[in-house]
Amino acid sequence: MSFQSASSGAAFAGTGPLANGSVGDSLRSLEPLVLSLLVLVAVGLVLGGWWAIRWFRRPPGVRLQRVLANHDDVVVLMHPNPDPDAMSCAMGVAAIADSVGTEATLQYSGEIRHQENRAFRTVLDLDLESVEASSQLDSDAVVLVDHNTPRGFTGAQTVEPVAVVDHHPGNGAGTKFTDVRTDYGAASTIIVEYLDDIGATMADEDGTSDFEISPELATGLLYGIQSDTNHLTNGCSRAEFDACAALFDGIDEDLLDRIANPQVSDDVLQVKATAITQKRVEGPFAVCDVGEIGNVDAIPQAADELMHLEGVTAVVVYGENDGTLHLSGRSRDDRVHMGETLRHAISDIPMASAGGHARMGGGQLSVDHMRGIGPSDGISREEFEERLFAALAGER
Repeated sequence: MSFQSASSGAAFAGTGPLANGSVGDSLRSLEPLVLSLLVLVAVGLVLGGWWAIRWFRRPPGVRLQRVLANHDDVVVLMHPNPDPDAMSCAMGVAAIADSVGTEATLQYSGEIRHQENRAFRTVLDLDLESVEASSQLDSDAVVLVDHNTPRGFTGAQTVEPVAVVDHHPGNGAGTKFTDVRTDYGAASTIIVEYLDDIGATMADEDGTSDFEISPELATGLLYGIQSDTNHLTNGCSRAEFDACAALFDGIDEDLLDRIANPQVSDDVLQVKATAITQKRVEGPFAVCDVGEIGNVDAIPQAADELMHLEGVTAVVVYGENDGTLHLSGRSRDDRVHMGETLRHAISDIPMASAGGHARMGGGQLSVDHMRGIGPSDGISREEFEERLFAALAGER
């Protein structure tokens, strides 16, 4: 639309710079520059797309290795109170980092209390550091293994990991690399695939690989898989069996036996005995309050014991330690997703958290909040037990 009359337009056309063509000449002189810029933009887009395609078509192990190579040092951060799966993952990532000259420090929050976990650390002679605050992290470049959201220490919410390797549900992600496979039974399986991606070989194999998997790493990864899948009987995918087969020739059987058969403390046996003798069974479900305990790692072990009961398909064991109620559940019942069951049971209790996989889950809640501190009315231990049975039956 024009906002001037035809006569004024005609008069304007006969005067000024356009009359002698100087502006037209200037525009024409800019055409090569504009075309060059357009060509450069197009080439940039093509090259950028090409590099992006090449990057994402690389095996994930190679991509993680390149992310690690961009840092002089990294922290491999395990979840609180790390188990063999978390520790073996950390070992694997540290080995991949070392292959590109990156120094890795293995850190965790909480404690390593379970006798199996302590044996794993001691037998494999792992150098692990405990942290209580984000300021104690040894590097700004953090790789999370076996969990996808930092937790368990002061300032955890401020940590932005560069990479995440996990098999648990969650929304956490790394700024440079994320690999979360919820269909896998163990995070260690993912690490085994990474080692294959980068051409690693067993230490006793003849070959030209620059990356050899030590007997300690092979043993650790194998046990990490077995530990998180109850010896390949719970929550496995085909990948777990393939990974174990790939590791078999490189393991140290003596190390494996020492990790798998640690001595059991008296308090763990006492908690197991309480769960067995004081359990409450309703239909296919068993629940037990083991009372005040000194070792919270005894609770999941007691839950494992109750799963051996004939006719029982899902169990929840809980006990109190230092004002906190700790829960552990196991299920082989297709109707019971244990992680969701525990989450529903504690959903309206302030400061409570729970979750996990279909076959196993855990949670914790403040005893004071359960009794009524905060916005809720509070519930008794007996009422809480009724909630657990209702949740197991899908009625909550």
